[in-house]
Amino acid sequence: MNRTAIAAALLATAAALAACSSSDSSDDKPAAKAPAYEITHQDDSGNQRRVTVEVKSTEGLRAVFDDVAGKLKDDAGWFVEINCATGGTGTSDNRLANGKKAVGKIGAASTGLDDGKTEYEAQPSPKCPA
Repeated sequence: MNRTAIAAALLATAAALAACSSSDSSDDKPAAKAPAYEITHQDDSGNQRRVTVEVKSTEGLRAVFDDVAGKLKDDAGWFVEINCATGGTGTSDNRLANGKKAVGKIGAASTGLDDGKTEYEAQPSPKCPA
């Protein structure tokens, strides 16, 4: 076999492997199931909107954010606050994580993210009081 034939065979093999492996990619795996949560506040107008979520434990905070963010469809900059259902007061919540999502050009301008993108950040060592 000459070098051209070998190169062609290698490219064909690589393409076949890529086609086979794409069906096993992590994109095909279902997203982590979000634990129970409650939306206690959600703005329904404005260019910047806030969603406040309460959870009973720190397990699966990212999955909670992803689930909430996946349901936000109105053009806006969405700011998601995840709080522990216990331990907060009327003037101070018990924040576990924050996130944001840009929907449309307004959302991109409001959040600094590209349209459709999200950003998530958990607080260091988040805890829910017993």
